[in-house]
Amino acid sequence: MELHQIRYFLAVCDHGSFTRAARFSYISQPSLTQSVKKLESELGGELFTRDRSGCVLTPLGRMVEPNLRKIYKEALATKAEALRFCRLNTVPLRVGLMETIGAQRLNPIFASFRQAYPLVEFELIVDSEAVLLNRLEADLLDVVISSPAQPLAAPLQSTLLYTERYVVAFSRSHRFNQLSGIDLKAMQTEPYLDRLNCELRELRAICQDQDIGLYASYRSNSEDWIMHLVRADLGVALMPEYSLPLNAEDVKSRYLSNPEISRRIYAISLPPNRKQKPEVNNFLASLDTV
Repeated sequence: MELHQIRYFLAVCDHGSFTRAARFSYISQPSLTQSVKKLESELGGELFTRDRSGCVLTPLGRMVEPNLRKIYKEALATKAEALRFCRLNTVPLRVGLMETIGAQRLNPIFASFRQAYPLVEFELIVDSEAVLLNRLEADLLDVVISSPAQPLAAPLQSTLLYTERYVVAFSRSHRFNQLSGIDLKAMQTEPYLDRLNCELRELRAICQDQDIGLYASYRSNSEDWIMHLVRADLGVALMPEYSLPLNAEDVKSRYLSNPEISRRIYAISLPPNRKQKPEVNNFLASLDTV
C-alpha cells in the first residue's frame, strides 16, 4: 500500500467521482483509476460502486476510510516534522495585520492556503499601520494587510482586496434592533464607544458639517474590549462590517446611513524583483479570492 494510492482514494471519497478526483489531484483519470484498483487488490475487494451520479463507498470502503484518513494525515504530519527538523532556518510567512482588520473575510483564505501549502508556517503580527509598513520595508514582514488613507509611494505595491462598509453595532436588546437603518443623528442620543485605533478619519469632519455630537462614554484601543462593551449594552460603536463576529447572537448591527461610509482593504508588498520567499507570491495569488 503506497501513500499516493491512499491520497487518490481519499480524493474520490471527497469529490464523489473519479473524474473530479483526477482533476483535483492533477493526474489523468486512467492513472488514478489504476492506483485505486491496486489498492482494492491489496485490500481484497471493491471500495467504490459507480452510478450515473458518480460513485459511493462500498461497505468495505466505508470500513477502511477512517483508518486510511488517519494514516494519510499522520504521514503528512511526519513529513512536515521531518522537514522542519532538517530546515531549522526556515522562516515563516510573515503577515502584518492592521489592528482594526477583522478576521471574517481573511480566515477562509488562510485556511485554504494552509490546505494547499501545509508545510508553510504563518506568523501573524497585529500592530498599527505605520509600524507594520516600517517592518515591511525593513524586510521584517512579507505582506501587510491594511487600509491606507492615501496611495503608498514606491517601492510599496498595493493590491485592492475588498471594500467594506461601516455599521452601527449594538446589543440585541438595544432599541436600534427595531430600526432598518441608522444615521449619525440617531447615534448622538446614545452613549458612544470610541475605538481609539479607528481609521475612520473623516468622521470628525462629517460630524462638524452636520452639527452632530457623539459623546464618548468609553474609549479603548482594543477592538475586543469595544465588543465586550457592546455586548454589555453600555453603548453603540461604529465598526467595519467584517470586523464583527460572524453569526453572533448577542451583537446586532445595521449599516450606517446618511452618510454611508466605507473603507478599502489592501495587500501591501514589496516588488517581486526584491529577494522574496516563493511562498509570498503564492499567498498574494490566493488573496485574489477574497
